[in-house]
Amino acid sequence: MTILETRDLKKYYGSGETQVKALDGVDLKVESGEFVAIVGTSGSGKSTLLHMLGGLDRPSSGSVLVNGREIFNLKDEELTIFRRRKIGFVFQAYNLVPVLSVYENIVLPVELDGRKPDRDYIHEVINTLGLEKKLNNLPNQLSGGQQQRVAIARAMAAKPAILLADEPTGNLDSKTSQDVLSLMKVTGQKFSQTMVMITHNEEIAQTAHRIVRIEDGRIVRQ
Repeated sequence: MTILETRDLKKYYGSGETQVKALDGVDLKVESGEFVAIVGTSGSGKSTLLHMLGGLDRPSSGSVLVNGREIFNLKDEELTIFRRRKIGFVFQAYNLVPVLSVYENIVLPVELDGRKPDRDYIHEVINTLGLEKKLNNLPNQLSGGQQQRVAIARAMAAKPAILLADEPTGNLDSKTSQDVLSLMKVTGQKFSQTMVMITHNEEIAQTAHRIVRIEDGRIVRQ
């Protein structure tokens, strides 16, 4: 079943001779439970595409559908709530709150949504990611790999159907990168989540079920 789809997705900046076509008619389908890597060089449009998939930025034209629902038909407040509940984000910069403990960072998105965390589920995620002994630590007391695992746990805390990862291993060494990616695959499969990851690293992309290559705002190979 298709969970995520784009139709003729375009994002243009500027006009006339200086116009930049960050996305220039992207058609993409992602099936439920799939792990897709989107690869491309810097400036190819892959980050722009990820931001559109997650509803972080609105396109110039075209559609993004999640479970058949056009997300950009939603008003800004509705889109924020939809994004918070249905989509998890993992960024290259871990974006952890420095004054909060590991556990407080993980449950923060759920609490911001005015809901009570599902403690059994969250502790299962924490154990899967090997963070059970770090829950009272502050982010600056963790290694880069541990911080990224906290960021993954936080992204999963709200039980999102889709996990979007933007260069999630960009700040990590090769061994830690492989460890983090392995954990992402395990957690994605264990909790039935669809994952889309962008990367410029061909070796890392090989860990995905499918590789989508983007150049100059267009998909050139799937």
